[in-house]
Amino acid sequence: MRVIHGTTEFELEEKSAVSIGKFDGIHLGHQKLLHHILEQKEQGMKAVVFTFDPPPSVFFGRTEEKELMTRAEKRFAFEKMGVDVLIEFPLTVQSASISPEEFITDILAKKLHAGYIAAGPDVSFGDKGAGNYVLLQALARELGYEVQIIDKVYFYGKEISSTYVRKELAKGHMETVTELLGAPYGISGTVTHGNRFGRTIGMPTANILPAASKLLPPNGVYYSEVLLRGEVHKGITNIGYKPTVSDERQLGVETYIYDFHKDIYEEEIVVRLLAFQREEKKFEGKEALQEQMARDIEDGRMFHLKKM
Repeated sequence: MRVIHGTTEFELEEKSAVSIGKFDGIHLGHQKLLHHILEQKEQGMKAVVFTFDPPPSVFFGRTEEKELMTRAEKRFAFEKMGVDVLIEFPLTVQSASISPEEFITDILAKKLHAGYIAAGPDVSFGDKGAGNYVLLQALARELGYEVQIIDKVYFYGKEISSTYVRKELAKGHMETVTELLGAPYGISGTVTHGNRFGRTIGMPTANILPAASKLLPPNGVYYSEVLLRGEVHKGITNIGYKPTVSDERQLGVETYIYDFHKDIYEEEIVVRLLAFQREEKKFEGKEALQEQMARDIEDGRMFHLKKM
């Protein structure tokens, strides 16, 4: 996949099928949109995803929200889906003031040679976000592209959106988050050395430090699975500050992987959260923590057995 980042000077050589959006989380609604541009690859078009960097809500100071997916996670997901070109369009005072008409004619038609555009009914672009699907449709014949407005996807009567995913994540409702995303919520990172407490009691954990921009669910213990070297391993994960064994306030994600004994320090893994087990808490001492960890691990084994 070709990634165009940090520049407004680009031009594709072939006709493209384009989808515009923030794509935070790449939930089922996003996936429906992306499915349509990926279908156009069979017609010889390049599948192009157009995003803004930073997102408009961040650029205009309306929010400093953390992301459901980091930039690296999005890139990996888009490439895995089959996207040919990802554009992370730099949002500046100048680029944000482009008129909606200029955005369509100069960027979509001229630079991307768009032959097909898939958009949701709430798509917006151009100065003050004034561009919408009506304008896309109005200029379609003149500029030689087809526009398809993709209906929203609903879950039990409620529209799936990044906001919906965020609210469920904040509650620790990981099963619902999985339904909305079409896959468990993932946290990627490099396995690093922790305080080795788990190793001293025969319960070694793989520790990662999530990106500062990554949105996390409430601190606590989760049933999980780990993607490593193309394989999936069952596990149980703690998100938190290790209040019993450390006074440091560094948020970490540590996972005990069942029946796993390999050295994976400095390797990239993805921890996927399946269900919430219990809240994070401080124990009276390390012995009490060890006993709870043993119970957690046994509960996790039962959870995974039931899912088989």
